[in-house]
Amino acid sequence: MIQIFGTTKNFDTKKAQMWFKERRIPFQFIDLKEKEMSRSEFESVVDSLSRETGSRADAVALLADKKSKDYASFAYLDDADKEEKLFENPLLLKLPICRNGKNAATCGLEVKIWEGWK
Repeated sequence: MIQIFGTTKNFDTKKAQMWFKERRIPFQFIDLKEKEMSRSEFESVVDSLSRETGSRADAVALLADKKSKDYASFAYLDDADKEEKLFENPLLLKLPICRNGKNAATCGLEVKIWEGWK
C-alpha cells in the first residue's frame, strides 16, 4: 500500500493525494503534524532514496525542504547530524513523502515515478 506523509495544509501533499485518488490507487495518509514517522519508516525512506541518489548524504539532502523557514538551522550541520535533525523535525522534510512498500520512496511531486508504482 502507498503511504503519503505530509500535512493537510501542504499543497503538494494535496496534489499527491488527488493524483492517487484520481487513479483509484489506495493510499494511507499520515499527517506529520499529528503523528511523526517512526524510525523504521524514516530509515526505509532514506535507504530507498540512497539507492536512487547513490549516497546516504545525497538522500538526506534531497529530503530537506530548502524553502522551510528552519532550513538555515539545518544547512550548516555536519552530514552526520543532518539525518538526525530531519528525523527530529519532520516539518523540515520536503513534502509529500510517498512510500510504496519498504523499497520505494519519493519526496516532493514525482508523478513519473508514481506512474511506475501502479
